[in-house]
Amino acid sequence: MRKLATFDRPLDALTPTVITARRIHTLDDATSTTQAMLVVDGRVAAVGTVEECTAVAAGFALAEPHRHDLGDAVVVPGFVDAHAHPLMLGQMMSWVDCGPAKAASIPEIVALLRAAADTAPAGHPVRGYGYEQRNLAERRHPTRFELDEVATDREVYLMNASGHGGVVNSRTFEVNGITRDTPNPEGGEFFRDADGELTGELSDAACNVLTGVSGVKIGHHGPNFHLGDEPAEHLRQFAAAQRNFLEGGVTAIGDAQVSKREFDNYLRVAEEGGLDVRVSMYALSHLLDDVLELGLNGQFGNAQLSFAGVKLYADGTLGGWTAYFPEGYVGDPCRTGQLYHEPDEYRELVGRAHAAGLQTATHAQSPTAIEMVVSTIEAVQAERPDDDARHRIEHCGLPTPEQIERMSRAGIRPVNQPQHYYNWGEGVEQAIGTPGERFNPLGEFVRAGVPVTISSDAPVADPRPLEAVQAAVTRVTRRGHRLGPDDLVVDRLTALRGHTIEGARSIGREDDLGSLEPGKRADFAVLDADPFEVEAERIGSIRVRETWVDGILRHRAAASPWTTSASDRARIETGVVR
Repeated sequence: MRKLATFDRPLDALTPTVITARRIHTLDDATSTTQAMLVVDGRVAAVGTVEECTAVAAGFALAEPHRHDLGDAVVVPGFVDAHAHPLMLGQMMSWVDCGPAKAASIPEIVALLRAAADTAPAGHPVRGYGYEQRNLAERRHPTRFELDEVATDREVYLMNASGHGGVVNSRTFEVNGITRDTPNPEGGEFFRDADGELTGELSDAACNVLTGVSGVKIGHHGPNFHLGDEPAEHLRQFAAAQRNFLEGGVTAIGDAQVSKREFDNYLRVAEEGGLDVRVSMYALSHLLDDVLELGLNGQFGNAQLSFAGVKLYADGTLGGWTAYFPEGYVGDPCRTGQLYHEPDEYRELVGRAHAAGLQTATHAQSPTAIEMVVSTIEAVQAERPDDDARHRIEHCGLPTPEQIERMSRAGIRPVNQPQHYYNWGEGVEQAIGTPGERFNPLGEFVRAGVPVTISSDAPVADPRPLEAVQAAVTRVTRRGHRLGPDDLVVDRLTALRGHTIEGARSIGREDDLGSLEPGKRADFAVLDADPFEVEAERIGSIRVRETWVDGILRHRAAASPWTTSASDRARIETGVVR
């Protein structure tokens, strides 16, 4: 993998600062813990005791270094969210929240959307998100006829929690010319009832109709969630999403599906100097010809915004029952899901990217889809060996043990989301039966020597790394159900490294991100408790007091971080809810 080149001021450009805290976890290969860290010009210059850091600081300035004491806080490297969708998150933050905390039934969803329609400008579409059909009282998707109760004079779209589709009202189909006779697009589906009538549900590539005549079109290369708004609105949406990431302690993001919508927005944000987090962009595979024509055969950009590789899709989502299970789903034997590409077409896409030296990141959930990815990477590596290709499998929900061993030999990096099973792990078991207990088998990866990378897939889950760490070490869902046997969990160190240094390796940024070591960026999160000390079930409730990027404070929690008393901290670390 060709590494990102960056150009910065010399280390002595700014006054050295010694940062102290109750504990600093570097999460480097030595997994050391210390109490002081020297920061010079946005980089870590030393870690160790106060005396050691002060001695190093003497080489950078004539005056005494500045001291910044974080009190009883605990410091960890800034979290790296290697798979997320920032603009999609920001956009959905402006939509109607129809998740389980807001609506437990279809009538409650309709009421929420109708309230939004009543206050929206005439003709303005109504958009909602977050429902998971198995969490509803009816245990099914809403229909277009139920969404017609929201409005018939404007488009209504309710996105499923998976992000791979949802339900629209009749008006949406009318505007886009979709009828019962419209064929399903390759890689997607307009669902129909037993009489052949459109139900309103649509998935994956069928979502192309949602972006309008002049919107982003991606063919059968993935679910089209690239709905357009005015550029100024996209800027506001991204700003809200960026704050959300920083609140969770996230300092670097892998944007796992970039189209012209996202790229245009990033350029606008960067031009205005508003990019506080670091973003590594993965262009969707419908842009592969353009990427190759431009000669982007490796990482390119700067420390804040860079091009990292190409995103592809093998199959759909387990949450929406569109991941490919040719024998059908236990919950609905007539549904099989689909592959986005036939194996030969997929191999041609990956082969071209690999030959150009590009990292690929392929969404694959079912064993069949994962087999297509693993066998393809084995084949292209045999044709053109590259021992640092770092090809990724996104989600990698249900690999077989044999596939995991082959992934280890081929150097394939799965990028998983423990919050998926935290939020709806029971639904996977309902969808495919007992095999669903292995969903995201992180413990099996560790035993096979496959590196563990943890991410959020925001907005499918909130960008809250500590919640993801908790899920990885407990495999207990939000509803208190333990998913699978004990050997599927990982220890705290593996989980924390999975969301820091291993995340950095998965986006090709481990030389300057992911751990607190001399020479690396001073990106770190300040916590009010130690994730190595609290009860495992309380890790997700640890508060992020502050988030720093390049040694600059980018987020501070609303409450003063200095008001947490020793007794309050003791309650946190003994598992008592604050």
